[in-house]
Amino acid sequence: MRKFREFKRIRTILIVVAIIIAFISLFVSQSLVKDLSREEHSKMELFAEAYQLLSDADENTDLSLVLAVISGNQTIPVIVVDEKNVIRNYINIEIPKADTLAYLTGYVERMRGLGNSIKIYFDDTDESHYNEVCFDESLLLNRLTVYPYIQMGVVMLFVLIAIFALLSFKKTEQNRVWVGLSKETAHQLGTPISSLMAWTELLKDKYDDELIAEMEKDVDRLQMVAERFSKIGSMPEPVQADMVGVLNGVIDYVEHRSPATVSFVRDFPNPPVNARVNASLFGWVIENICKNAVDAMSGKGTLTIRLAEDRNYVIIDVTDTGKGIAKNSWRSVFDPGYTTKERGWGLGLSLAKRIVTEYHKGKIYVAHSELGRGTTFRIEIPR
Repeated sequence: MRKFREFKRIRTILIVVAIIIAFISLFVSQSLVKDLSREEHSKMELFAEAYQLLSDADENTDLSLVLAVISGNQTIPVIVVDEKNVIRNYINIEIPKADTLAYLTGYVERMRGLGNSIKIYFDDTDESHYNEVCFDESLLLNRLTVYPYIQMGVVMLFVLIAIFALLSFKKTEQNRVWVGLSKETAHQLGTPISSLMAWTELLKDKYDDELIAEMEKDVDRLQMVAERFSKIGSMPEPVQADMVGVLNGVIDYVEHRSPATVSFVRDFPNPPVNARVNASLFGWVIENICKNAVDAMSGKGTLTIRLAEDRNYVIIDVTDTGKGIAKNSWRSVFDPGYTTKERGWGLGLSLAKRIVTEYHKGKIYVAHSELGRGTTFRIEIPR
């Protein structure tokens, strides 16, 4: 149990560390994008100054540096408009064939909406006559903005695939161990059970004693246990069965072997309730839950088994008056190795869940539990 919890803790820590690394990577990438965006904005301010110098130039002005600044912009989309919103110039923009003017005008509005525009005044005393340099982020900056999210998505996808593959592999290995152990147990039980059956028949011929009848019941019980183990790993065909009869058979067995201070209450409907189950395996589920309930009550209390049905499910509630289960453990009680007993493997409820979900396509869960008051386990089997 401790190793299982350590495995879950380590797995959780690794996932959290991976998420933290992904977010740190995203933060660093966004910082780089912001730095590059500020650099491009500075370039556009220099571009606007160069464009203004070009507009104010005369025959004595050296335009080599100005033209170098303007022609040096090979990546940032730029549109220059005048005060009447007339397009004067544009660079680094792919124009669709249809309706070029409408496209550029709309592009200018988008740039202004983003705050990417710089006005160039030709006369400091007259602000009504100007050109406006509108610019957008470069293709490289746009790609860098989106790329970290794509990168994080791909990384998280691979992490999820790796976790899923690991869990699937682990579950497959667990299934192999379960099946191998179960079938080997059934095989090992077969020989002594056959011998016991022969000995009881021999004793019946020589003695007429009630003890022999009880021995015979125990041998039959052993044979049923071996049959249950042999069915693990296969898919036994469920058949229509009377659930009252199935439950009564199991409860009679558990009640006969429980302390007299445990009171068994059966709350069954009068009309017959039928469901498609494998009676041998399903009886094992009820037996495990009832035995756990008796242990949880320390051999003193009331164990109530209720049977009901709705349109889609047959519902069995097993309620005890024991020590209860903490709410944060309602799900983990079905994990292999979970146990509160000093002597226990913690496999009973795990096996019960496997039988209910995999063999009967149903559900089993803790419907209610309160510390010091008791617990209700609920089983839902399709009708």
